[in-house]
Amino acid sequence: MTEHPSAPVPDRLFDDEREQRWRARFTAPRMSRPAWARDAPDRSVYTSNSSGTTEVYVWDRATDTHRQVTDRRSGTHSATLPPDGAAVWWFADTDGDEFGHWVTEPFAGLPDGDVAEPALPGVEDGYPAGLEIGRAVVAVGTSTDDGTKIWLRRGDGPSEVVYTHAEDAGVGALSEDETLLAISHSEHGDSRHPAVRVVRVSDGTAVAEKSDGEGKGLTPLVFAPVPGDGRLLLLHERHGREELLVWDVLAGTEKELSLGLPGELDADFHPDGRHLLVWHTHAARTRLHRYDLDTGELTELSVAPGCVGSAEVRPDGTVEYTCSSAAEPSAVRALHPDGTDRVLLAPPGEPAPGSVPVEDLWVDGPGGRVHALLARPAGVDGPAPTVVSLHGGPHAADEDRFSAARAAWVDAGFLVVEVNYRGSTGYGSAWRDEIEGRPGLTELEDVAAVLDHCVATGLADEKRCVVEGWSWGGYLALLAAGTQPKRWAAAIAGVPVADYLTAYADEMEQLRAFDRALFGGSPQERPETYRASSPLTYVDEVRAPVLVLAGENDPRCPIRQVDNYLDALAARSPGGAAVGNGEVIYEVSRFDAGHGSLVVDETLRHIATEIGFALRAVG
Repeated sequence: MTEHPSAPVPDRLFDDEREQRWRARFTAPRMSRPAWARDAPDRSVYTSNSSGTTEVYVWDRATDTHRQVTDRRSGTHSATLPPDGAAVWWFADTDGDEFGHWVTEPFAGLPDGDVAEPALPGVEDGYPAGLEIGRAVVAVGTSTDDGTKIWLRRGDGPSEVVYTHAEDAGVGALSEDETLLAISHSEHGDSRHPAVRVVRVSDGTAVAEKSDGEGKGLTPLVFAPVPGDGRLLLLHERHGREELLVWDVLAGTEKELSLGLPGELDADFHPDGRHLLVWHTHAARTRLHRYDLDTGELTELSVAPGCVGSAEVRPDGTVEYTCSSAAEPSAVRALHPDGTDRVLLAPPGEPAPGSVPVEDLWVDGPGGRVHALLARPAGVDGPAPTVVSLHGGPHAADEDRFSAARAAWVDAGFLVVEVNYRGSTGYGSAWRDEIEGRPGLTELEDVAAVLDHCVATGLADEKRCVVEGWSWGGYLALLAAGTQPKRWAAAIAGVPVADYLTAYADEMEQLRAFDRALFGGSPQERPETYRASSPLTYVDEVRAPVLVLAGENDPRCPIRQVDNYLDALAARSPGGAAVGNGEVIYEVSRFDAGHGSLVVDETLRHIATEIGFALRAVG
């Protein structure tokens, strides 16, 4: 294997208080919103980085005691509680590779020397494809190279396969009386626009099927929390954006909910089954509403300022939620029925320092108006060194939420530009799906339009522009380095797709299904489309310094295809580090984890390596 130059990790980025500030944003303890057991709401589970690695914790609200459940080298991020709260379930993979099985242990903890046991003996290891735990029924999905299986365990009986298909599928929702199971599937071959099947739990036979046809997905969210109630809440996109639909599976009726809000929606039932808690996302901000299913009345909730994340309604009507903004770190809060809103739970230690707010920027692009967010460094007048930070996904979006990484770039004196390019969510189905058949290249047209605007208006220094991203954003950064070589002073790619043909061969099957839907077929069926969208195709055109950060155990952007790209860079010069005309330097930072790291110290190394590399590149 070719030896590639390792990227140095700076001991310090700054010589003043900024050094302590940027590191404190990552080391400050943070936590997810505690989720409670349905029949034992005093028992909750959450994740936190308090130990220095993201791990699972439980909280007994009655005694106000907390316990760290997991302690694994690469961390743990998926956990849940069964309805009775007697145990905690968490997903056990190997060093971040995402392949494994669910294990369980008592809520109060294991005796010394004991280890968590497999929660569902007999269920094969795989990539997770959904989990629903009922009082007497468990439904779990597993994905392997052979496709998806959905297993049911009824009572203390064995786990049995009730659904299997080569295309992507997943557990959707379990009815309150545990007689019906909704499955999201893509038997039609388009995992990006799934259909829904409801099966009878007793024998796995189909009860109902719903599909909105080509290019229009349906996503099952949750059944009404009322025994015998067949209402299933779904997301649909019949009118060009994600909206809400109530489908009564037993009655065979449906009702689209017209809420009169711009942007896109998500929702959950209140415990009474008569109201919905609605997430409304518009222009990179998310707020909460309550919707009365009987009267159609919509009420915005007076939650704290900022962008809402996770939220749920407790049995007494209290809404517990997370909220943050670019300027203020995330907090776990509780909005009570009497209107009082306060912090529910604060992690131990000092809170993370804040940062600067973001500004909205709308730019005319080749496919329509492009929304971007700007974060300006203090005290910088005139054109600034700029990092165009591209989100992953691609079906995600940059929002007005707190980001320690964004704040670190601002502290380093960079104007940070985040682009919600075509392919992003939150701007309608057409915007999201515009990249089909031409992924990568389409997004970069929008990036170019935003960057050109920032240069033309004197915001960005065109000679000191860095493109950066992780996952799909890392893929776009490498593709930009090869297809837009004159625009960039440096390209930084974390866990990227670098060689699309090899990535397809090695990645998890769920992503192969996604790629087939995105590209219009497999590499065998669409070889030129994959070639045109692969960074490896343009490696000889790269002129800017390139930094690649890659996880050894990454199932999404596997390491072999990253090595292929680095080998191609090295082949341009016998010396390896200096390539082409000697002006291009590439470096690599490899880490022993999966698609990113849950270890705080590793994340600090990543950020220091990135910003140090960028500062060297732009002077």
